[in-house]
Amino acid sequence: MEMGLKIVMWKVLLMVVALLCSWVSCGTASVSYDSKAIIVNGQRRIFISGSIHYPRSTPEMWPDLIQKAKEGGLDVIQTYVFWNGHEPQPGKYYFEERYDLVKFIKLVKQAGLYVHLRIGPYACAEWNFGGFPVWLKYVPGISFRTDNGPFKAAMQRFTTKIVDMMKAERLFQSHGGPIILSQIENEYGPMEYELGDPARAYSEWAAKMAVDLETGVPWVMCKQDDAPDPIINTCNGFYCDYFSPNKAYKPKVWTEAWTGWFTEFGGPVPYRPAEDLAFSVAKFFQKGGSFINYYMYHGGTNFGRTAGGPFIATSYDYDAPLDEFGLLRQPKWGHLKDLHRAIRLCEPALLSGDPAVMPLGNNQEAHVFKSKSGACAAFLANYDSHSFAKVAFGNMHYNLPPWSISILPDCKNTVYNTARVGAQSAQMKMTPVTQFSWLSYNEETASYDDTSFTTVGLLEQINTTRDVTDYLWYMTDVKIDGDEGFLRSGYYPVLTVLSAGHALHVFINGQLSGTVYGSLEYPKLTFNQGVNLRAGVNKISLLSIAVGLPNIGPHFETWNAGVLGPVSLNGLNEGRRDLSWQKWSYKIGLEGEGLSLHSLSGSSSVEWIDGYLVSQKQPLTWYKTTFNAPPGNEPLALDMGSMGKGQVWINGQSVGRYWPGYKASGSCSACNYAGYFDEKKCLSNCGEASQRWYHVPRSWLNPTGNLLVVFEEWGGDPSGISLVKREIQSVCADIFEWQPTLMNWQMQSSGKVNKALRPKAHLWCAPDQKISSIKFASFGTPEGVCGSFREGMCHAHHSYDAFEKYCIGQQSCSVTVAPEMFGGDPCPNIMKKLSVEAICS
Repeated sequence: MEMGLKIVMWKVLLMVVALLCSWVSCGTASVSYDSKAIIVNGQRRIFISGSIHYPRSTPEMWPDLIQKAKEGGLDVIQTYVFWNGHEPQPGKYYFEERYDLVKFIKLVKQAGLYVHLRIGPYACAEWNFGGFPVWLKYVPGISFRTDNGPFKAAMQRFTTKIVDMMKAERLFQSHGGPIILSQIENEYGPMEYELGDPARAYSEWAAKMAVDLETGVPWVMCKQDDAPDPIINTCNGFYCDYFSPNKAYKPKVWTEAWTGWFTEFGGPVPYRPAEDLAFSVAKFFQKGGSFINYYMYHGGTNFGRTAGGPFIATSYDYDAPLDEFGLLRQPKWGHLKDLHRAIRLCEPALLSGDPAVMPLGNNQEAHVFKSKSGACAAFLANYDSHSFAKVAFGNMHYNLPPWSISILPDCKNTVYNTARVGAQSAQMKMTPVTQFSWLSYNEETASYDDTSFTTVGLLEQINTTRDVTDYLWYMTDVKIDGDEGFLRSGYYPVLTVLSAGHALHVFINGQLSGTVYGSLEYPKLTFNQGVNLRAGVNKISLLSIAVGLPNIGPHFETWNAGVLGPVSLNGLNEGRRDLSWQKWSYKIGLEGEGLSLHSLSGSSSVEWIDGYLVSQKQPLTWYKTTFNAPPGNEPLALDMGSMGKGQVWINGQSVGRYWPGYKASGSCSACNYAGYFDEKKCLSNCGEASQRWYHVPRSWLNPTGNLLVVFEEWGGDPSGISLVKREIQSVCADIFEWQPTLMNWQMQSSGKVNKALRPKAHLWCAPDQKISSIKFASFGTPEGVCGSFREGMCHAHHSYDAFEKYCIGQQSCSVTVAPEMFGGDPCPNIMKKLSVEAICS
C-alpha cells in the first residue's frame, strides 16, 4: 500500500514537472529561469535592458540608438508591439517604415543584443487608445480587457499574428533569434482589483492563451501579483527593491525602472537625477534582482496623432539616457554605464544565492554575496537622505554619501558609488539654421456643405469622427428677435457650453468668440462667456478638438469627448434658452484636411496668400513654406515657440501636435537627488511652454524643396518659427579627488597602486566640434552644477592652466585630478573636488 502510494505520488510529480517544463521551456529549451537568473542556452545571467519603442523613432535612427544602448552596457532591448499601428483596419496589416517590427528586431540581433517583446497587445505607454485600434471599440458586444468573448477573440487573433510572424522569421531564441522574453497583457493587477472575478478569469485565460502559443521563451505579466504559473510576475515603478515574485522559483524582474516621466501639455517637464536612478537600480540588485529594464532608455517622439492621454505632449523624451533626438543625455547615460560595468563585475557572486545582510549603522547596511568558487561582492548602503556615514566593513572604513550605495566587486575596493558621478555632464543648445518665408490660407469657418450632416441633439465626438481627425464642427442657428433687451442695453447674452473635452473654439457668425481647454487631470471643460449676437439668424459654430484618446483606466473605450451639453443662452427676454436639443449640423475634420493641404499635391490645389496677411495672427490658418535641408548630421527640430496650438507636417509626414501656447503650471524649485523620488519632485519649464521644440527626423528631408505646412488654431506668429539643430554647448566634469573608479580597482587588483589611481576629468565634444574655451575651472570646494558652477571657499588659482594647455582646440582631453596639476593643494586636510566646464564649438 505504501509502495503504491509512492508510485502514484511520483507519477503526479512527473506530470507537474512535465507541465511546468512545457510552459517555461525547461530541459532542452534555450530560455528558462530559476530564482536568481534568466537562463539562456544554459547560461545563468543578470540582464540589463532598456526600452526603445520602434514607432517613436525612424528606421534610419534605429542602428545608432541600438549601438548607443549597447555601448551604455545594455544586454536587452525592450519594446511594446503597437496594435493600432499594425492593424489600422480589421484584417489589414501594416509592418512598414516606423512599424517594421521585424527589421527593428533583426537590427537588435545584428548588434548582439537580446529582445524582450511586450506583445500585450495592450500597451498603455501614453499611446493613443493604449495601443488598441479604434475600430475595436465598435466590435459588437465588446468590452475591453475583461472576460469578454469578442475582446478575447480579437486579442488572441492579433497576439497569434505577431507570434506566428516572429516564428516565421525565426526571431525567438528557441529558433536562434534574439527574443528571450515576451509579455502578455500589461499592468493588469490594478484592473483586476477593480473589476473582480471577470478580470481574474480573463488574466488566467490570457496566460494560458500565451503559453499555448509555444514560443519557447518565458512570458511575463507586469504589475500582476497573481500571475498564473509559469508566467513571471514583475514590477514597474521608480523603486522595486521591495518586490518579490509570487513563487520562490521565479526570478526577480523589474520590467519598468522609470528613468523620468512623460510630459503633458500644460504641465512642467519632469526629470529624475542620475544619482537617484542609479541608487534605485543598485538597491534592486543588492536585494537579489535578476533583470532590470529602463523605461525609457530612448523615449523618442509621438509623431502624428499617436500621443494618448489625452494631453500627452508630442515629445516622449522621458528624461531617458538617450534624449528624444537620440543624443547621449549626460551625465545620466555615462553614470549608468559605469553602474552597469560595476554590476557586471559582481555577476558571478550575484548569481550564487541570497546575500548576507549586515547592519553598519542606524540607516546603513551591507549586502554581501559569496559564491562557492570564492567570488565575493558587497553593496554598502546609506539610506539616510541628509547625512554622510563613515562605516566599518571588513578591515576597512568607507565614507558613504547620503542616499547612496557603494559597490565592491571584491568585497574590499569601491569601484562605484551611486551619488558620485564620474561621467561628464553636457549642456545642450538649439541653434537656428533656417528661417522661413510663409504663405497662408484661411481655413473656412464651418459652413454647411456636401460633407456636413444634420440631426437633432448633440453627438459624442469619438463615435462621430472614429478618430480619423482631431476636429469636429458643431453648428446651429439661433434666431434673435429685434425686441430682445440686450440689443439696446449693451450687454451680451452668455453662451454656456459643457464639453467632455478636450479643447473648444467658439465662433459666432464666423468670428472667434473665445477658446477653452482642459488638462490631463481635468479633460472636461466649460465655455461660459458673453457672445455678440445680432437681431436675426445667428450662426454658432463650435470647433471641438480632441488631443489624443485615453490610454488607461477601466473600460476607457467608453470614455467620451466633444460637446455633450447642455448648451444654453442666458440673458434673453425669455431667460435661459436651451440649445441642446435643437437641430445641429456636423462636419468631420477641417476643409484643409479634406484638401490634403499638408501634402505636396494637396498644397497646390488652393491659392495661398503672400504678404501682410501672414502676420495678422488669424485663427484657423494654414501656413506653408519650402526650404532646403541644412548641412551636417546634427538632429533637427522646429522652434514653435511663437505659435499657439495646431499641427505641423514635413513633406506630408506629420511631426505631430504642437501647443506652446499652453504654459506649464507647477512648482519648479531646486531638486536634491537624495530622498524618495516621484514624478512631481523634480520639474522644469514652469511658466514656459510645456514643449517648444518638435523633432524633425533628417530622413524625412530632401536636399532641396522640402514642404513645411503648419495649421494654427489660435493665431500664432509664424515669423518666429525656425529650424534649429541640437548640439552640445558645453561639457562639464565634477569629480572628487579620491573618487572610486573602475580603473582604480583594476590597478589595485594588479598591485599597481600609485599616482595613476587618481581619477581623471574626461571631456569630449561631439565628433564635429572642438573645445574652444574653458568657461569655469576650480580645484577645491566649488559649488553649483554644470552650467552654473561657482568658486567655493577653497580654490586653486591655477585651476584653469591644465585645461587650457591640454584641452583647447581638441575634440577630447583628460586631466588628472591631483593638486600638482593645479599649482598645489589649496586647502590641505579637506576633501577637494574639481569642477570644470568647457565650451564646444
